[in-house]
Amino acid sequence: MDAASTAAAAAALATPAPAPAATVQVPRGQVDLIDFIDWTGVECLNQDSSHSIVNALKQSLRDDEGLFLASDSDEQLLIYIPFMQVVKLHSALFKGPEEEGPKTVKLFSNKEHMGFSNVNDYPPSDTLELSSNHLIENKPLPLKYVKFQNVRSLTIFIEDNQSGSDVSKIHKIALYGTTVDTTNMKDLKKIEEH
Repeated sequence: MDAASTAAAAAALATPAPAPAATVQVPRGQVDLIDFIDWTGVECLNQDSSHSIVNALKQSLRDDEGLFLASDSDEQLLIYIPFMQVVKLHSALFKGPEEEGPKTVKLFSNKEHMGFSNVNDYPPSDTLELSSNHLIENKPLPLKYVKFQNVRSLTIFIEDNQSGSDVSKIHKIALYGTTVDTTNMKDLKKIEEH
């Protein structure tokens, strides 16, 4: 190793690591439900194709401040998240910019095939009114827990954003809760008659 290589290696070691993102206070007894999402069924209507839902939802991407989900033709987004097993949803975290971050967020438990034309035909299981402080706090907001006891899928309707601009941006969506113990029919063995 020559002197220039040694100096470069020493400089790299001396460079401080980037500061970790503010850690999330996971509600007691709850887990991040990221591992229970059925990624093959996740959909987002009105997303900008270069700023898709995976940027806000996937574990390694949602913590990167440079990546985000953005709306396309107006400020509204309709996100469908199916789970691989039944879950109890306790709280949700939405992180975004103070101006373009979501404001009114409606959550629907087990409502499939919703579109912008019929989203207002159903009462939401819960509605969150986010402030700009909520978007930067990195703190989960509790949901009406009784309404989210047997969740197979969650539809999230971003109705508007903080400033009323045409583009909504979300850096991170995290869902916290627990799994529901159910019988996996594949684990049952057929009893043979003798």
